[in-house]
Amino acid sequence: MQALKCGSRRGGPRPDGSSWPREPSEPLAGLLASLSLRQDQLSISEPPAPRGRGFRQARVGGSQAKYLAQIIVMGAQVVGRAFARALRQEFAASRAAADARGRAGHQSAATSNLSGLSLQEAQQILNVSKLSPEEIQKNYEHLFKVNDKSVGGSFYLQSKVVRAKERLEEELRIQAQEDRERQQPPKT
Repeated sequence: MQALKCGSRRGGPRPDGSSWPREPSEPLAGLLASLSLRQDQLSISEPPAPRGRGFRQARVGGSQAKYLAQIIVMGAQVVGRAFARALRQEFAASRAAADARGRAGHQSAATSNLSGLSLQEAQQILNVSKLSPEEIQKNYEHLFKVNDKSVGGSFYLQSKVVRAKERLEEELRIQAQEDRERQQPPKT
């Protein structure tokens, strides 16, 4: 057989019966010429099927990839369901809080939004069950002193105590205003 020459314009049959291109691309022709390959050596065929131990490893690797893909998909589904459930719970809690604010009155809800503390949260911070000014003041003074930075307390907690007192005092003011409005006779 004759060697393929660079830039050869002559086509001929391939070993598989198809014909060679009439004008091979320049980089391919240069590569073939530099390797001194013959036409019969250029046939493209399927690689032999893997046999023996390597073949089993290849099949196991493929099934491992399949299982890994299944695990990833199942994990994504679990995370998606958990996210959806958490979102539904958050919407329900938000709706419940909005309903509670609606019952408590618009001024109280606005005050909660401005101060960043709800009435219940402020009561928990100062450990008061009823809104009495004396109990609020007594618990405030105690918690403010205990959380003073000079005695090893926390400025953050001290500021929370101050904000809780402000929120409860504002709620007392709102309740007093509502009581005054109820006691006044309606104007006709």
